[in-house]
Amino acid sequence: MNAPNRTYDSTDAPSDVSPTQHPDAHLGERGTGTPAPATKAKGHEVALRGVKSFYGDNMAVKGVDLDFHANQVTAMIGPSGCGKSTLLRSINRMHEEIPGARVEGEILLDGVDINAADTDVVAIRRMVGMIFQRPNPFPTMSIRENVAAGLKFNKIKDVNHDERVEWALRGAGLWDEVKDRLNAPGVGLSGGQQQRLCIARTIAIKPDVILMDEPCSALDPIATLKVEELIQELKEEFTIVLVTHNMQQAARVGDRTAFMYLGDLVEVDETNKIFTNPSDSRTEEYVSGKFS
Repeated sequence: MNAPNRTYDSTDAPSDVSPTQHPDAHLGERGTGTPAPATKAKGHEVALRGVKSFYGDNMAVKGVDLDFHANQVTAMIGPSGCGKSTLLRSINRMHEEIPGARVEGEILLDGVDINAADTDVVAIRRMVGMIFQRPNPFPTMSIRENVAAGLKFNKIKDVNHDERVEWALRGAGLWDEVKDRLNAPGVGLSGGQQQRLCIARTIAIKPDVILMDEPCSALDPIATLKVEELIQELKEEFTIVLVTHNMQQAARVGDRTAFMYLGDLVEVDETNKIFTNPSDSRTEEYVSGKFS
């Protein structure tokens, strides 16, 4: 299995690192020292080729070909049950954890097929982080421990954990709100703060791609705005895929938007075109509210 070609800034790991290596290998010295956001790094490309996702004999995703571009937000829209979240979970190999579920086709991260037999799944889930609909901070852990959890789980010892925690909390726009109570329980934060805490926990291990599955569905409008502003900032360093039922949100934060319907990818294009001049009549009917 060939390693992807990667270009980071001068503080980063060597460029030829494969997800088949030890799950710590791809991180190297990334972001080891400074709590301030790093210089913009090259993002990572994800390409789906003929991806089919099954629940037993039921095909929920029907042969999708789709590219997620580096340092962009790709919003995925479509009615409930159309396969958006299933496709998202397939990208970091969570879908296969469901009994009877499987994925066919190629999912390429910088040209490397993450479904290859020799792929280290733990490494893939470090490279492809996931944010869920509802905030899920670890209930028995402090704010500090929540953010550092991934570092400890992955046995990342070549970085200063306290500095990385601060870096991640700053990156998630939460540092100023919690810096004086890092030892307080993470579950004691508000809903919006908890979601940003989960984002900090995700970016602390420096993934290549961040998948977001309805990250604002449980948040109030003010918290939603903060998360949307954060998404715009995070794309400077990460490739982001956002599943949302909120078309206004897709229009606000998406660089590109993909419309799925009944398991098929109907159309993907620049967000403005999807919402003003879509190529497919089904897209036009959906974004204009004729069905949901």
